[in-house]
Amino acid sequence: MPLVRRLRLPAVLCALAVLICELIARPYANMGICDDGPYILVAQKLAATGHVAYNGWSAAMLLWQLYVGAAFVKLLGFSFTTVRMSTLLVAVLMAFFLQRTLVLADITERNATLGTLALVLSPLYLLLSVTFMSDIHGLFGIVLCLYGCLRALRAPSANSSVGWLCFAVAASAIIGTSRQLTWLGVLVMVPCTLWLLRSQRRVLLGGVAANLAGFVSVFACMLWLKRQPYTTPEQFGIGAFNVSYTLRQFTLFFLDIPFLLLPVGAVFLPQIFKSRRRVLAAALLVLAIFLAVYPSHLRGRFEPLLEPTFHDWVTDRGGFDGMVLKGTAPSFLDRGARGFLALASLGGLIGLIASSFNAQGPRQDPSAPAERLSWKSLGILLGPFALAYTLLLVYRALTIAGAGTPEVIDRYALGLLVVALIAATRYYQDGIDPRLPRAAAVLVAITAMYGVAVTHNTFALYRARVSLMTELRAAGVPDTSVDNGWDYNLDVELQHASHINNDEIVLPADAYVPMTDPPAGTCEMFWYRYTPHIDARYGVSFDPNACYGPAPFAPVHYNRWLASKPGTLYVVNYRVSSKQ
Repeated sequence: MPLVRRLRLPAVLCALAVLICELIARPYANMGICDDGPYILVAQKLAATGHVAYNGWSAAMLLWQLYVGAAFVKLLGFSFTTVRMSTLLVAVLMAFFLQRTLVLADITERNATLGTLALVLSPLYLLLSVTFMSDIHGLFGIVLCLYGCLRALRAPSANSSVGWLCFAVAASAIIGTSRQLTWLGVLVMVPCTLWLLRSQRRVLLGGVAANLAGFVSVFACMLWLKRQPYTTPEQFGIGAFNVSYTLRQFTLFFLDIPFLLLPVGAVFLPQIFKSRRRVLAAALLVLAIFLAVYPSHLRGRFEPLLEPTFHDWVTDRGGFDGMVLKGTAPSFLDRGARGFLALASLGGLIGLIASSFNAQGPRQDPSAPAERLSWKSLGILLGPFALAYTLLLVYRALTIAGAGTPEVIDRYALGLLVVALIAATRYYQDGIDPRLPRAAAVLVAITAMYGVAVTHNTFALYRARVSLMTELRAAGVPDTSVDNGWDYNLDVELQHASHINNDEIVLPADAYVPMTDPPAGTCEMFWYRYTPHIDARYGVSFDPNACYGPAPFAPVHYNRWLASKPGTLYVVNYRVSSKQ
């Protein structure tokens, strides 16, 4: 056991599990996925020139991940996959540190390992880990900051405690240059840690000095970004929004958290049958109220309660569903599977709520050390961070509400998933049983299979889109004549222009060129104004009869693991008179 503790084998196991699952999924595709295409091209230019040059598709600063991605380009040469592997490296390291963070939160090695695997083998984590999106990098900064704060609380000396506080500040400040939500570590989590250490004068003074340096670095980075050309700064101020729609969106958002942490959440399901009837009645009443806020045509089908409740990266169609191709992507989870997932995840949530009202106090593991991180200290450390994180999500959603449709998507929940994971695992360990049940390990294995399949299927679909474009180019059709989804279109636009034609660019003032509406008799292209160099005659579709019917090109089939049949992509005409 001492050797196992020194080598941190459980944490290494978590890291290797992520790597092995990703290798099985074969996550490669020579095109951008969601927002990451323009980011990858910025990293490529950074590797070639040594300078960061934005291209009109970034509200995030991206600096940390750009330099990591550029290092991979220098070492291995450029490709979309090469740059994405830099994110995979970060995801593997984060799995290691997440397991150690749970242990520092007084969760046993076994429970910490199962809890970590529940998150890092989820479809959301596995899929984002092989993109060049900023989400995994930002989460890495949050986990490292939390790890440093917990080490500071447990440090044997004042100097050691100050050193770990400096580590926490540096991790949050530096990695936050990739995704600014990570700066909540400097702004909220470290100050909360200092409050817990306020009785130690030397630690307090050293920690405050480090934290002030973090504040200055955050402010300096924001000033620097404001002066960079071809960036899209956040717009402050709340736009018009629909209150009921906003409430529904955030209800679905938070109800997705038990599903995304299914192996830990579902173990609370048996607690429903061990709790008092009035508690169970109260939990069911909450669900009834939830259903009541939905339009009447949905209530009869119970559609809102079917998991995944929130669609973007993890959906009933498998992986990322925001590419906006014509037609409807084939289903991955049928209604029966979605209903089963809903029973497991939402039932676990009801069980957690019910067990929290149990008359019995928490059980203490006799083998646990006497000096433990109290629930009060854990709440002070994580509670304000979770609240600030949630308020920023709400504010961002309302800021970009536009025509009354606030934007909040499942990947925004990653920071809250860490908080929920620590709280749920520690609560089960202290209040129900010192060991998570074997069912949690079974659910982790099932989740991993699901995550690998979703990751594979997503990249198989993207490879099919690239293959279809290769076929069209061989037939003499240029990329600028095809709508292959907005993420591919962004890559094409940046081959012909220095920046995306984005009306949110502030510097230079004349960067955006207003676009006229497409002529009558042209199929609509999503976000066409961003890509003025594309004049689509054809489009890629899941439906061969979309727009103006099939074009004379062979469809492309792609394999879908754990699905009933393979997927197929077609080329359709975008104009009445389109000809080969």
